[in-house]
Formats: sequence, structure tokens, C-alpha cells
Amino acid sequence: MSSAVPSPPATVSGASDAVAAVTMAHYKAADSKREQFRRYLEKSGVLDTLTKVLVALYEEPEKPNSALDFLKHHLGAATPENPEIELLRLELAEMKEKYEAIVEENKKLKTKLAQYEPPQEEKRAE
Repeated sequence: MSSAVPSPPATVSGASDAVAAVTMAHYKAADSKREQFRRYLEKSGVLDTLTKVLVALYEEPEKPNSALDFLKHHLGAATPENPEIELLRLELAEMKEKYEAIVEENKKLKTKLAQYEPPQEEKRAE
């Protein structure tokens, strides 16, 4: 019995080299894009901010139930306020004050009205 090891299939000599070159170029291009993206994240402060939030999560003595909610909360607090959001908050506060004043006025008017109108039961009896 002969234990011959099968030989790899025959290929055209230059074809495998071309495939290897294309594959290497693809990896280099992908690495280059990744490196550019990493530099972009570093320049814009994203990596630093993410690192700080992740360190804060790591140092939490009692881990939150939702790590994602923790990240969202801390990332949202780390971003500067949009001026439009601040204007909307002020408008909301003003509207709440107006609402409360109107509710109070409504109560007073109902009380006054009740003094001048007979109770509902008397109206039905008539």
C-alpha cells in the first residue's frame, strides 16, 4: 500500500501571484481607511470621550442594569447644549406657567359661577 500525499492542483504560474497581490492591496486599502477613520475619531475627540465614559462605567461600584442607557446618559450630558433646545426649554417653562395660571383662574371662575347658579338638583325639579 502506498501512502501518497495528493499534490495541490496545478495552477498557472502568474495567476496565484496576481491574486495574492490583489488581496494584499485590498487589505492595505482597508487598513488605510481604518487608520484614516481612527485619526478622524481621535481629532474630533470621540475616542477621548468614549474612553472617559467607559472608564466611568468601569469605576461604577454598582453596575447599572443597562450599560447602554448609562452610556447614552453620560454621552448626552457630555455634549454642549444646542441653543435651539435651550429656547424650546424656556418656551416650555413659560407655557407651563401660563397653563397653571389659567387652571387657577378657571377654578376661581367656577367657584364664582357656583355662587350665582342654583345647584343642578334644583334645576331638574323645576
